[in-house]
Amino acid sequence: MRLYITDRHTLPSEKDLLDSIARNLHDGADWIQIREKDLVARDLYELVLAAMALPNPRGVAILVNTRVDVALAAGASGVHLPSGSPSPQYWREMVPKGFMIGVSCHTVDEVRSAGDEGADYVVFGPVFSPQSKISDLAPRGLDGLAQAVAVTQIPVLALGGVTEENTPLCVGAGAAGIAGISLFQGDIK
Repeated sequence: MRLYITDRHTLPSEKDLLDSIARNLHDGADWIQIREKDLVARDLYELVLAAMALPNPRGVAILVNTRVDVALAAGASGVHLPSGSPSPQYWREMVPKGFMIGVSCHTVDEVRSAGDEGADYVVFGPVFSPQSKISDLAPRGLDGLAQAVAVTQIPVLALGGVTEENTPLCVGAGAAGIAGISLFQGDIK
């Protein structure tokens, strides 16, 4: 599994975001998390609609960061919740069957809780030092990733400093896949 997390601020131009999403819908990610935290609900909704209107020959799932309301209104495949959000179990009563709920986790205990509370997957990290942003969190390393994988039955995706070169190491530590920003937006010039 490959999860592309968007960040238009790391692209040369904000207009490049839809190009990056289109490229990943065609050949790249299995899931795309629209993570434009600074957009107001209306603008985020319009971005999600624009992304969902792009050709999607592989059926890539479009997820919305944090905003369950926007994800539901736009008809997205699901939502990705930051660490410390209301539990997936809380949202399950309000969302349709099959609606994906993922959770960002930074500790083994958070991974365990997310799995116990009904998350469909977790993103764990940072595994390595992030390339696209500065993190206050120390890298968890491959051992930390392996420990996170061991405490849950749901897929754990490695995040933070993940490259094509170290992806096999993450998978070797038990990750079901990878997540990232730079890894998927890197080819935009």
